[in-house]
Amino acid sequence: MPTFAYSVRDASGALRNGTSEAENQDALARRLREQGFQIAEIKQTKAAKKAGGSFLDNLQKIKVEELSIMCRQFSTMIDAGVSLVRSMDVLSEQTQNARLRRILVDLRKEVEAGQMLSKAMAKYPKVFNNLFVGLVRAGEVGGVLEESLQRLSTFLEKDVEMRRKVKSAMTYPMIVIVVATLIIVGLCTFIVPKFIDLFVSLGIKDFPALTLGLMAFSDFLLHKSWAVVMIIFAVRFAYAAFVKTNFGLHVSDRVKLKLPVFGKLNQKVALARFARTLGTLLVSGVPILQALETVAGIVSNVVMSDAIMEARARIREGDRIGDPLVKSKLFPPMVIHMISIGEESGALDAMLAKIADFYEDEVDAQLASLAAAIEPILIVFLGAAVLLIVLGMFMPMISVINNLSGSNSDDNNSS
Repeated sequence: MPTFAYSVRDASGALRNGTSEAENQDALARRLREQGFQIAEIKQTKAAKKAGGSFLDNLQKIKVEELSIMCRQFSTMIDAGVSLVRSMDVLSEQTQNARLRRILVDLRKEVEAGQMLSKAMAKYPKVFNNLFVGLVRAGEVGGVLEESLQRLSTFLEKDVEMRRKVKSAMTYPMIVIVVATLIIVGLCTFIVPKFIDLFVSLGIKDFPALTLGLMAFSDFLLHKSWAVVMIIFAVRFAYAAFVKTNFGLHVSDRVKLKLPVFGKLNQKVALARFARTLGTLLVSGVPILQALETVAGIVSNVVMSDAIMEARARIREGDRIGDPLVKSKLFPPMVIHMISIGEESGALDAMLAKIADFYEDEVDAQLASLAAAIEPILIVFLGAAVLLIVLGMFMPMISVINNLSGSNSDDNNSS
């Protein structure tokens, strides 16, 4: 997590300076205002900017699966009584990822120098997110680091499993779409022009509407397809610039939740991640306010993040978590009631685990039904497209054959 230097004024107007870790400047400013301070200046420290490693280090990606395996092995060694420094030595020696090895070596040096492991990990926010750092910090404070690492490994495994299911469900439809596009483009750029040349050589001038449309589409692909490519790239860059703004990101994430079919799927994925993350943090002993702030940064939808941060602000004022979530209209009644029951019974973490299990099963079921519905639709679309191309090319040929047959009949009758 980055470190920021700040200057604030307290209620008496006195200027105070300090440093603090936060996800970004806005998160830190929000936290300081909640404490009653007036912001004078916030800026990221140079040490935090350099903490991410060299350019070559950042080229190699560290997979979530690698972090999950690392956590499980780390937990096993700590539970067996191996020292923290020795455990990190073993992890750095056996990992195959060069970037992760360099990070583990640096973490070992920091810990050996007396630094807390969670603070050392916070230097690498692109590798160890708020959830990771928060759980490790809770394990260090509570003296149960091995349990926190075990829970973190389980959480990462479930997160990887959900992502894998989403990707696998979409793989076949994407392959069919790509193949269908290549077949249609290939027919229109290689086969259709040859038929057009044949029609010209036969002196055909009157074409059916379907053939004229196919000829125009083929000509467009051959001579003006660059315009489509440029438009696609322009739209892509415009969208990327739009979602970088706060307004654009809110609009984009709200649309994702409103899309037909996929909107419900996105919402269920976000709810499963919300419940699983919050439950994991709470059972590890992380305070509710810190846990909600961490969850807001991980839920991957800024609209839901705003609702979670609103719930955090209300809890800080003494309210219950369910009321602000109801007002957001993003959390189903079942989720609200189960959270309320968990608060009343003191078993909120267990209720959140049940919610996460339920929505993960819902995501699995919806992905299966979605894949089953998309596949035949795409196959029918491909067949219909190929049929139209074939009809468009053979209708003029049939017309020529009919004309020739008619001419021969007239000649026979004359004789």
